[in-house]
Amino acid sequence: MFDFLKDKTADKSKREFSLIEVACLLIHASKIDQNYTEKEKEIVKKTLLNLDTSPNEIEKIIKEAEKIESDSNQILDFTKNLKNIDEEMKLIVIESLWEIIYSDNKSDMYEANLMRRLTGLLYLDPKKVGEIKERVNLKFK
Repeated sequence: MFDFLKDKTADKSKREFSLIEVACLLIHASKIDQNYTEKEKEIVKKTLLNLDTSPNEIEKIIKEAEKIESDSNQILDFTKNLKNIDEEMKLIVIESLWEIIYSDNKSDMYEANLMRRLTGLLYLDPKKVGEIKERVNLKFK
């Protein structure tokens, strides 16, 4: 009834915050093997574009996310709001995470542990996450 009173910028700022969280999570996965490559940064950019980010905002979001990620010591900071986005968007993020992990053609125990934890934190079906993992792994072989 009072929709006209809603602040139109509130949705935009919430969306941007979620995009920063997504970028932080992707950057965290990129850095988990101590090697944040340009290839991984391109996957982060591609993911943000797939989530309907303006190309003009991407560099700003990545720069902010890199700072936030380096100052954080736990992934819960990045997932607390992401668990509320729709499943399709979560699966886009999960696919991008697997792309980052397999961009160097291997997955170590820290990366695998991160994905198991994220599957639970984001309330995703482990079977779907496993199917995405296999699809991405085949793409990088």
